[in-house]
Amino acid sequence: MTDTSIPRADQSLDEEGTAPIAANGDTDVDTEPEETEGEAGREKKAPAESDLFRQSEIAADYVEGLLDILDYDGDIDELVSGGRPVVEVVGGRLQSLVGQRGATLEALQELTRLAVFRQTGTPSRLLLDVGGYRANRRKELAAVAKNAVEKVKEYGEAVRLEPMSAFERKCVHDVVNAMSGVESESEGVEPNRRIVVRPVD
Repeated sequence: MTDTSIPRADQSLDEEGTAPIAANGDTDVDTEPEETEGEAGREKKAPAESDLFRQSEIAADYVEGLLDILDYDGDIDELVSGGRPVVEVVGGRLQSLVGQRGATLEALQELTRLAVFRQTGTPSRLLLDVGGYRANRRKELAAVAKNAVEKVKEYGEAVRLEPMSAFERKCVHDVVNAMSGVESESEGVEPNRRIVVRPVD
């Protein structure tokens, strides 16, 4: 089995520490439309787009309040994308809201989801992004996933990636699942949960 490292834009970045927690305590539910494991057979009624946009508005108001308290300037966009509410914050001097490997961003996202829940009574799959961190991280993780798949196909052995947050694992699963001859699954527990990519028998 081969260990690989995730390429980082900033080598000082450490392990991302917070994963979202579902009502059932499962930490692998969504920071994206979460991990594929255990999703089969679980049917949920999709919220109306107007409800999702309302969640993004509530979240945007909450984030705006946080920025005011912290005396940070940022433009806030609320939208619905991929069937989930999204809030994007853009501006200078926002890196401290992302934190090491996105740990602060994950914590802020959980707080924002709680704020939405308090007003709506409905658990939210809100996605919060600051300074385009998630979009950039997706590109890095796509490269990691493709590299792991190439190694699996070349050597025929499973490849274990380093621990990742739920958001990061979802990004990798999406790329691996789109390729033939390989499969991926997560193993371990937070904060050391990681993906294993292996050949399909």
